[in-house]
Amino acid sequence: MSGSQQRRYQDVAAELRDLIRAEGLRPGDRLLTERQIALRLDVGRSLVRDAIIMLEVEGLVQVRQGSGIYLNEPAGEATVIDDDIGPFELLEARMVIESAVAGLAAATVTKADITAMREALDQERRNIEAGTGDYSGDQRFHLLIAEATQNGVLVRTVTDLWERRERSRMWAQLHSRIFDDAYRNRWLDDHQEILDALRARDSQRARNAMSDHIGNVSATLMQLSDPDDPSFDGYLFSTARARQAL
Repeated sequence: MSGSQQRRYQDVAAELRDLIRAEGLRPGDRLLTERQIALRLDVGRSLVRDAIIMLEVEGLVQVRQGSGIYLNEPAGEATVIDDDIGPFELLEARMVIESAVAGLAAATVTKADITAMREALDQERRNIEAGTGDYSGDQRFHLLIAEATQNGVLVRTVTDLWERRERSRMWAQLHSRIFDDAYRNRWLDDHQEILDALRARDSQRARNAMSDHIGNVSATLMQLSDPDDPSFDGYLFSTARARQAL
């Protein structure tokens, strides 16, 4: 496996920040093109694209259609939302948003999208078999579904949800209790059902499959939670409540 395949888009985003500092770019300056960045960092363009979306969500850069990528503010001073959203509040939001996104993606998905999603599931399977705590294949799969909608706002929205998850102390603590790969294998099966629905271009099936998947994740994490923990938010937010709104 090449070095570019092993790297995650978060790593590429970090390298981009370093590059911005090294070049001494100032607000309003234009960055290299997506292709030039890919060549400079020796990574695939899809990784570069996801990294740029991440920096755009943070407010560091702005992508202007037909013009290029521009620096919004001095490197290192990007606004990072310093919140600690609870895991069940986040899962409720994901059920509402990602279920709808999956439904739309079923109508717009391309053969290239399906191929990329299949590769993400292969990566997820390898991560599980290796017994690591690497969820990059999982995350990549969900972001690819958003990208398949061809709607930049939805891509940024789903990316933001996953970035909030990575910044959440409570989510990290809860995920640290997942020792049984059986959970992750069930979630991988869920992903396969979502992919099958997308391949069939069945919007309702894709919506339901995503809703079921996030509901399964929520049920698993609820079992692993400590209701006496002051930060426990399972009483306030639930995927069951979100499902009623779909």
